[in-house]
Amino acid sequence: MTSKQSHRKDEHVSLAEKFYDSTAESAFDQVRILHQSLPELALTDVEPATKFNGVTLPYPLLIEAMTGGSPTTGKLNANLAKLAAETGLPMAVGSQSVALKEPDLMPTFTTVRDYNPDGIVIANVGAGHSVEAARQAVDMLGANALQVHINVAQELIMSEGDRDFYWLDQLAELVARLDVPVIVKEVGFGMTAKTIQKLTAIGVAFVDVSGRGGTSFAKIENFRRPEKDMLYLDDWGLTTVESLLECRKLTNRPYLFASGGIKTPLDAIKALALGADCVGMAGQLLHVLLHHDLDATQDWLERWLLAFKKLMLLTGSPTVKDLRKLSLVFSPQLESFARQRFISLE
Repeated sequence: MTSKQSHRKDEHVSLAEKFYDSTAESAFDQVRILHQSLPELALTDVEPATKFNGVTLPYPLLIEAMTGGSPTTGKLNANLAKLAAETGLPMAVGSQSVALKEPDLMPTFTTVRDYNPDGIVIANVGAGHSVEAARQAVDMLGANALQVHINVAQELIMSEGDRDFYWLDQLAELVARLDVPVIVKEVGFGMTAKTIQKLTAIGVAFVDVSGRGGTSFAKIENFRRPEKDMLYLDDWGLTTVESLLECRKLTNRPYLFASGGIKTPLDAIKALALGADCVGMAGQLLHVLLHHDLDATQDWLERWLLAFKKLMLLTGSPTVKDLRKLSLVFSPQLESFARQRFISLE
């Protein structure tokens, strides 16, 4: 018999696709990059590789945490792992909490290592888990790092969600006692500079700002919520662009992942130009995988990566670090946000 938590994993995938909208306005549209007519580069000069915790990644792209915890989502994890293995991209799994409670569901996560034995795999648990539970999640996958997701808004909208959120001490303990990097990740609601400062103060060195603009867990949980009385939170949170602008206020900046609304290679270029070290993509990749077979999805992903490299050339950026030097033009809306938040756009 399928448990409620396992069934919820299938619901999340179904609803993520239900609310996918390729025509939705993107916050990245509010950022423009100036064209370079004389880049003085050849495509062979462009090096899209970057580093994470001393390990070289072929591209600054992470297959973001999506799924696992049911037979159907286990198959999705297997295919995502195959894509990661073929492209060399790091991959995060969805929350393993269900497998920690129901060991029979572990194969829906361990399949990732079966198909990607040598790649960078990132485990995932929610904030509030003990060091022991976090270690079990890491060991389950032989993971290279651990995402710890913080999701207050999602939990409050969920009828069955948590209502206590004293997390900082536990996060500090995870950082201090685990042998792998700990990435603290939002789930689509973004982060302010104040939030990131709280995290760096307890030793967190890796943060995923995960802003509004991609898969909306507010919309998903409002759809699941019987009362339908919290729809006003569907647009809650900071966008990924706003979250990256917030990071400009920081003097002690962690390694930044930017996820939430990354669909095109140009979105990724803009996120990196705004200060991200690596970008994460989930909803867009899931959408392609749900509508095409594995070979077609791999072809799409490889074309996406080649287009990313071409855009680096188009901006005159031989390396990922050079993207930080680009001149950007911001919409009046973002200018207003920055002014009210005392953020310099220079």
